[in-house]
Amino acid sequence: MNKLFYLIGAVVLVALPFIGVPQYYMHVLITILIWSFTYTSWSLMGRFGLVSLGHGAFMGVGAYTVAMLWNYLSLTPWIGIPLALLFSMAVAILIGYPCFRFRIVGHYFALVTLALSEVIRMLIMALRDYTGGSLGLTPERFREGTSLYALQFADKETFYLIALVFWAFGIWVWKKIDTSMDRYALDAISEDEDAAASVGIHVTRQKLRITVISAVMTALGGILYGQYQMYMNPHTVSGVGVSLQIVFAVVAGGMYVAFGPTVGAIITISLAEFLRVLIGTAMVGLDTTIYGLMLILFIIFLPQGILGAILEKVSRKKAIRNLTTAIGATPG
Repeated sequence: MNKLFYLIGAVVLVALPFIGVPQYYMHVLITILIWSFTYTSWSLMGRFGLVSLGHGAFMGVGAYTVAMLWNYLSLTPWIGIPLALLFSMAVAILIGYPCFRFRIVGHYFALVTLALSEVIRMLIMALRDYTGGSLGLTPERFREGTSLYALQFADKETFYLIALVFWAFGIWVWKKIDTSMDRYALDAISEDEDAAASVGIHVTRQKLRITVISAVMTALGGILYGQYQMYMNPHTVSGVGVSLQIVFAVVAGGMYVAFGPTVGAIITISLAEFLRVLIGTAMVGLDTTIYGLMLILFIIFLPQGILGAILEKVSRKKAIRNLTTAIGATPG
């Protein structure tokens, strides 16, 4: 039954660009898919107690590295993307290894990653001659229309299919980790690092591995966003605001279920679009303020997120139904 549901869902998603969906809605769908992939990348760490407030840094590293290599060295994104991912991996190791090696955990780890996010944002601002500073950076158009060499596409349908593939890839990675032995090691580490180490789990290696995977995927999300929007600035792909948006979306949707971050993306993007249409640019940053307030409420009243709470309720009802059936079938 589940496989049939997934198959029907996949067919519907692939068919959307070919049934005449208006361009505005295609834009919203692409944005949701890109951010869903990014949110899923963060949840790989968050679900194991590694609360990072610095994933905006990895998004910025990915987006800006590819755009700058293209603008200033004329390096195609096919070369720029691997280099950007290697750069993000190096940053993740540079910040992750000392933290994990010296047992910087919990709130202290969150603060370190928060500082990383601001360092990258300020670095982008400081290199304004190359990055455009607060004015942002626009990748140069290779030519009008579609260019596979430059990964630039004039039609939204093509980019929708690309974003859909990466979204599906993110879900696959999430499920792959969820069903692997590493998942149990990371669960044990999140509960008690000393106990996990005592049974032979290499704590630093496991935590660093999941951090690198999460960082590289987040950088890839930043690259997709930059290539789609053909514009980036420190406030849209980096900094604390982006990092908090990521955390809120995953917590709201549910970080312990594969599609929770996708539900979070639907909520955040729909809210941002609603506010943009309703009040325009009169109150810039209002959505971020609302994210912060809602994050507090979700952590207090709905820690499992919307999708997580729904699935738990369904599971509980099913368990009660099975128990009632078993009791009813008991002789005497």
